[in-house]
Amino acid sequence: MKASYNKSLHPMWLRCCHWVNAVAIAGMLFSGWRIYNASPLFPFNFPTQFTLGGWLGGALQWHFAMMWVLTINGTIYVSLGLTTGRFQHKFFPLSWPKLKDDLSRVLRGRLHHDDLNHYNMVQKMAYLLILLDSVGLVLSGMVLWKSVQFPLLRTLFGGYETARYIHFLCMGAMTLFIVVHLLMVLLVPRTLLAMLRGR
Repeated sequence: MKASYNKSLHPMWLRCCHWVNAVAIAGMLFSGWRIYNASPLFPFNFPTQFTLGGWLGGALQWHFAMMWVLTINGTIYVSLGLTTGRFQHKFFPLSWPKLKDDLSRVLRGRLHHDDLNHYNMVQKMAYLLILLDSVGLVLSGMVLWKSVQFPLLRTLFGGYETARYIHFLCMGAMTLFIVVHLLMVLLVPRTLLAMLRGR
């Protein structure tokens, strides 16, 4: 298994999943913002030009369509990530002292990215946390989508309205992750090339 990591930084299956994931998440975010605008939780709306669907019904159709794309793609990603050992290789072991040190370097702008084969501790934690955030998005989304069919899940989330807030906060965390992710790509363009061609 180690040999495969040396040959390709990102295997083909990972790159395919990454780009399908990017399109699906973008579709869900933009359509989700249009759905939010139909019944805002807070005293603001998302600009119409950044929403997808044109109206509530159209936004829901986009949201559900992208949901299935994301579900299938996510299942493939997680299954291959576990069975190939990539998750264990890339995300573990974790080290709190190393996290503190790497975070300090990030804040001072001194964290280097010379070796793209290995994630620093900040990257490891960010990816693991966003995976957990994705679970929160999926479960709270299930409550919003099929509240009657998932009564236990609805109860665990504190009811339908509370699930809306949780879904929104998880969406906010996902959006923040994407913004930071894109900024890091701009700072280290080699990462984009690696995700396009595998090396």
